[in-house]
Amino acid sequence: MPQPIRLKDHEKDGRLIRKRAVVGAVLVLLLTSVLLTRLYYLQVVQFEHHTTLAENNRIHVQPIPPNRGLIYDRNGVIIADNRPSFSLTLTRERAGDWTQVLDVIVEVLELGPDERVLFERRVRQGRRPFEPVPVLFELSEEQIARVAVNQFRLPGVEVAAQLVRHYPLGEHFAHSVGYVGRINEKELKTLDPVSYSGTHHIGKTGIERFYEDELHGEVGYEEVETNARGRVLRVLKRTDPTPGKDIVLSLDIRLQEAAEAALAGRRGAIVAIQPQTGEVLAMVSQPSFDPNPFVTGIGFKAYADLRDSIDRPLYNRVLRGLYPPGSTIKPMVAVSGLDSGVVTAQTRVFDPGYYQLPNLQHKYRNWNRSGDGWVDMDLAISRSNDTYFYSLAHKMGIDRLHDYMSRFGLGQRVSLDMFEETAGLMPSRDWKRARYRQAWYPGETLILGIGQGYMQTTPLQLAQATTLMATRGKWIRPHLAKSIQGRVPVDPNPLPDIVLRDPKFWDNGRHGMEQVMHGPRGTARKVGDAALYRIAGKSGTAQVVAIKQGEKYDRSKVAERHRDHALFVAFAPVDNPQIAVSVMVENGESGSGVAAPVVKQVIDAWLLDENGQLKAEYAPPVAAEVSAP
Repeated sequence: MPQPIRLKDHEKDGRLIRKRAVVGAVLVLLLTSVLLTRLYYLQVVQFEHHTTLAENNRIHVQPIPPNRGLIYDRNGVIIADNRPSFSLTLTRERAGDWTQVLDVIVEVLELGPDERVLFERRVRQGRRPFEPVPVLFELSEEQIARVAVNQFRLPGVEVAAQLVRHYPLGEHFAHSVGYVGRINEKELKTLDPVSYSGTHHIGKTGIERFYEDELHGEVGYEEVETNARGRVLRVLKRTDPTPGKDIVLSLDIRLQEAAEAALAGRRGAIVAIQPQTGEVLAMVSQPSFDPNPFVTGIGFKAYADLRDSIDRPLYNRVLRGLYPPGSTIKPMVAVSGLDSGVVTAQTRVFDPGYYQLPNLQHKYRNWNRSGDGWVDMDLAISRSNDTYFYSLAHKMGIDRLHDYMSRFGLGQRVSLDMFEETAGLMPSRDWKRARYRQAWYPGETLILGIGQGYMQTTPLQLAQATTLMATRGKWIRPHLAKSIQGRVPVDPNPLPDIVLRDPKFWDNGRHGMEQVMHGPRGTARKVGDAALYRIAGKSGTAQVVAIKQGEKYDRSKVAERHRDHALFVAFAPVDNPQIAVSVMVENGESGSGVAAPVVKQVIDAWLLDENGQLKAEYAPPVAAEVSAP
């Protein structure tokens, strides 16, 4: 039989629908309550917090790097300026996979693998969040166009205009002014992150490093409104940065070029100082290098070529080159002997061509093997007689010799603002005991008396010692900065003047130096005879390789780079010193024959006018004529 058909229970269905409606309404009310509660919490309870977050997403504080101070020579010629340049920057937080973006940059600009490695190194360096990092400098118009066309492939990449350090004179002042370079990881840990926010370069060497605080300036800020992509829509507030201070150096570009020309491409160093002020007028270390590639990042191959060159162009010979001073210190030793009382100006020594210590057979040779006979102080300096100074050094002893030479600045840093300067070495008993655990021998004192042996000096130290002879012991540290924003730098730790028992002792030493240039037996009289003014000078030879006892120096048997260095120091005019010069020509062999002409060319460039005549302000005073009664 068929099943009976059930009739629909409308009342039951109605109850079910009503129950579902109630449950649904309750759920809607609950969800609405949760939503309203959450909305109240966010909008009322955490209003300030979320307002701040929103403002931080919309408004950013960006640092404005200050313009670096300019550097001029004493005549107002710009040595270091700031040149506009377009740079390619990348912001890691906006770039997504920034390593892939770097690959795209290399592809778009058709760069090599070395640049790709350099870019990644720059991006990985520590920096503030959302701070753009320059990866490529000095973009060409073609490169800017390529970046613009491929902008959709380069998120977080922008072309930014900025000022980049530039050295218009190139190699001329590379070793004195130095250069700036990118801040590295080590420097980043020691720098004030606020002061250097937005700044990517810092002084690395020379004046750029020593006066970094003055040249850098103070950072500024601006509040900007950005969109969701980080693009700046408008500037809300701006605090301008304070530019760095300008520095005027005592260097003279004309004298610098003249000194470089005098070296004529030879390896060497020249320092010229104004005795009365301590201002460094010229500072040459040859060969030199162009500092501009170091600013934006020099390539690996280019740097390797400079670093590995046998001529060492990166090496600052003026401040870091250590050489035995040779006979250039004999005038200082003579003055020290007079002041210590072991000799007088009239004391004579017989020179048979050598000197022997009592009861010893070893002969300490004079450069003139045939000897000069009886020699007094004046002739000893003018002839550069080794025998006389062997005797004088023996009479003084190492302790007094060390004390006096230290007062002339040997074995210590003498400059005011050249942080790269090496102290050199003025040996003593204590030094040898600590270094070699040996006693000091009398023969070592003799060798020290003629500027050989353990003694090591820089060309700058020799120039300063010569300056002290010119000023009769008045100590003024040599310095490169003539003024900083109009302010003259002051020596915070001045050294005491050299005060002798009798000031006439200075005249004895100076007269011997004058006889070197103008005396009948002076070693550099050929150079002195050609001068329009009186020069006080002294030659020197620094041995590179030792010569055995009894052997003579034979240049034909010595490799060019093993030949003696040629040195010469001088000041002029004698009666009114205006310039003191120190010259070192590597492997030049003859101080009088090679280095002395270089000294004269430098002094001529400073004292003579365009017509080759002595400038009026440097001419000796004319004695007034006395009329007959």
